[in-house]
Amino acid sequence: MAKALLGYVGGPDPRLLAEMRRLQQRVQDLESELVRMQAENDALAVASREESLLSSLDVVRAEPVPA
Repeated sequence: MAKALLGYVGGPDPRLLAEMRRLQQRVQDLESELVRMQAENDALAVASREESLLSSLDVVRAEPVPA
């Protein structure tokens, strides 16, 4: 009787299991995308720092080393 009151009908609902699997896959996909984007962001940050270092050097006003 208690099982009937709680909606127990003889096992897990296949639709619920399918939805849970779909959501787990979506979470894995999003985690992979996050890792990829973080790596891309790190690479862009390094490139930006290198570019800013290069642009901070004033090549036009640099004097040659005397011989």
